[in-house]
Amino acid sequence: MVFHSVVLDDEYCKGCTNCLKRCPTEAIRIKNKKADILKERCIDCGECIVVCPYHAQDSITDDLRDLNKYKFNIAITSTTLYGQFPLDVKIDRIYESIKGLGFNYIYDEGRAADIIALTFNDILEKGTNNFPLISSLCPAVIRLIQIRFPSLINNIMRVESPMEIAARMAKKEVMNKYDISSEDIGAFYLTPCPAKYTSIREPLGIKKSYMDGAIAIKKIYGDLVRNEKKISGECGFSKGSSKGIGWSRVGGQSMAMGIKKYVAVDGIGNVIKVLEEIENENLKNIEFFEGYACVGGCVGGPLNVENPFIAKSRIRQIYEDNEYKAEKSKEEIEEYKELFKSGYLSWTEDIEPRGALKLDDDMFKAFSKIEEINKIAESLPGLDCGSCGAPSCKSFAEDIVCRGANIENCIFMIK
Repeated sequence: MVFHSVVLDDEYCKGCTNCLKRCPTEAIRIKNKKADILKERCIDCGECIVVCPYHAQDSITDDLRDLNKYKFNIAITSTTLYGQFPLDVKIDRIYESIKGLGFNYIYDEGRAADIIALTFNDILEKGTNNFPLISSLCPAVIRLIQIRFPSLINNIMRVESPMEIAARMAKKEVMNKYDISSEDIGAFYLTPCPAKYTSIREPLGIKKSYMDGAIAIKKIYGDLVRNEKKISGECGFSKGSSKGIGWSRVGGQSMAMGIKKYVAVDGIGNVIKVLEEIENENLKNIEFFEGYACVGGCVGGPLNVENPFIAKSRIRQIYEDNEYKAEKSKEEIEEYKELFKSGYLSWTEDIEPRGALKLDDDMFKAFSKIEEINKIAESLPGLDCGSCGAPSCKSFAEDIVCRGANIENCIFMIK
């Protein structure tokens, strides 16, 4: 059974169809005046969480009690955290307040993003003849490709996300520094979105995640604010450069890597439109595509707190701030390149298409169903009103053929 972070609370659901209309994979139906998620189609993008006016859609993540499972706990801080607080609140104070929640060590995801950025030329040389190369940062986009654009799987950059690389580097750092075994260390990501948590529980490109859990930023935000006000002094923490931190906003990856021929897109609907262009081979002259399910990039994740446009502005200002423009030494760059060459940063497993849109394993039966679906769809009004509980007349016709829906659910057919 496939794990999903996005869940529905029937108690709050009013069957309003907002989520039905916005789901990019048509994974939601309305049954008995309640939303129902088709788990095989869900990519945990969180779009339904964003648009639900009744807060019926939510995300499962870990909480601070899970820290008790380990002797030593690491907080892997998402780069979006920089945009969640006013710029006059120093990030070192926020990191100090995170330690006050029960964490023993802080590792900035931006440091891992720097590693990927500095090895990108090696990645490009070793990578693929399929252009554009597609960023592996957003797990919701990767799952979207598995379901709707399987022909583009070979275009995906076979390098782990900064989150996963940060977990590997942090555990290695802690084991060397404190002489602690890996079994005693818990690495928890402070996550801006449900798709990140799903990718920990159901990894992409690797057998097992180096992360041990994830906690939603919005779950601990109030505690962070309260803790920060009590801090009398702060320690200095190792942080990513402005380029690494900039990965949380749309365009940040390409700018960090110094790529000129790129397309950066935010919002899952816009991502779909560009992926269609790539599938149709209309963007062969582009080297790199970075797509984010959330508006603004990871700063727009539904488990963040701050307005995404304000958070994006703060990240931009940090990007331009000289305080974060520290250059890496030649020794560090060589070390990162050796890590890439050793395979330490790369996927170890192939990812396969998810047959969520497949009508039947038997090709002849599938073609027969397509004909039946098209015939029923032609008889429907084509208004895509959602009153039948499906997002479109075409998907309703599919539900009739494949899921036992009744054509009389269409109010126009009753008339």
